[in-house]
Amino acid sequence: MSRRRASANQQPDVVGQVDSVRHIPTPALLCDLDLLEGNIARMAALTTSAGIGLRPHAKSHKSATIARLQLDAGAVGMACAKLSEAEAIVDQLRTDGYPRRVSTLLTSPLASADAAARALALAARCDLFVVVDHPDGVDELARAASTSDARLSLLCDVDVGLSRTGVVGPDAALSVVDRIAEHSTLTFAGVQGYGGHLQHIAGREQRRAATAASTRQLETVIDALESHGHAVSMRTGGGTGTANIDIDLGVLNELQTGSYVFMDREYRDALGDDPEGQYRHSLTIATTVISANHEDFVTVDAGLKAMATDAGAPLVVGHEATSTYHFFGDEQGMITNSEAHPFRRGDRVALIPPHCDPTVDRYDVLWFVRHDVVEQVVQITARGCSQ
Repeated sequence: MSRRRASANQQPDVVGQVDSVRHIPTPALLCDLDLLEGNIARMAALTTSAGIGLRPHAKSHKSATIARLQLDAGAVGMACAKLSEAEAIVDQLRTDGYPRRVSTLLTSPLASADAAARALALAARCDLFVVVDHPDGVDELARAASTSDARLSLLCDVDVGLSRTGVVGPDAALSVVDRIAEHSTLTFAGVQGYGGHLQHIAGREQRRAATAASTRQLETVIDALESHGHAVSMRTGGGTGTANIDIDLGVLNELQTGSYVFMDREYRDALGDDPEGQYRHSLTIATTVISANHEDFVTVDAGLKAMATDAGAPLVVGHEATSTYHFFGDEQGMITNSEAHPFRRGDRVALIPPHCDPTVDRYDVLWFVRHDVVEQVVQITARGCSQ
């Protein structure tokens, strides 16, 4: 038998029906449209009022549908972690009739001639920016650009303390940007300074101090580049957990916030009532109690395969103080019962995922729900696109 992935048109025909949320097969990924739209509007208003560009990170939702909602709300473009992710979403937006070329930033460096050729092919379909952190990467992209009519803009990726990618210090940045200037086929557009390690620091003062230190590292590089005659027009980075702080510090002119559309348990734990934590949990995992033969717990049909596990366990919506979730195998989870609310076989239970980004990548579709009515079944366009 051939393996078939579920698609939006293979799902139960429940769209628009009263109480249709109860007919969604579980485990399933649900998105509350009221909360999603509110989150998108809140971040758009924040960045607009600050006079800063918003380039939401698509790695959080991997959906052309949500990317379009963000673009329609005023985002200057989108950020993508991987080349295949950008290819999938750009192409789906074009297929769906999106009327403009999308400004698209690849936030991870490429490291092969094949990847460089794919980037130039993608640049023919969108306004593409690519980060680089080594002169060899510049040369690979220049060779690909020499045989293409597409335009390509490069950003110098700067390590601001995460240590995952990026040049370390001003001298390394100058070697990269000087190399860009040697190639007439390439344009230097600015710098990226992404502090992923800052996003979940608990306590706003601690998070602000760490963000300020990282920002000073980026400023040092910017000052060195400008003193050598390189205009640094685009200064992109930041994230959901540091958004207001990044604006206050005034160095970035573009934010790459991603998780704000959904939020998750990890952000809830870190941000609490801080200004950066005012976004709502629009994303939940719907699960069903499949066995209730013990007094102190029940078994649900969402286990290790239903969510990312790097950030611990999910929260049980509406029962956060009285029930806890425990992983109970690949396919099952355990939820503790309480005297206040004993769960029964067949009950639907909603979970707030511990980490939204990799959880989304485990599902084919996202169910858009408003007031217990399924409004749309949305394909997760770039599911599995990690190349």
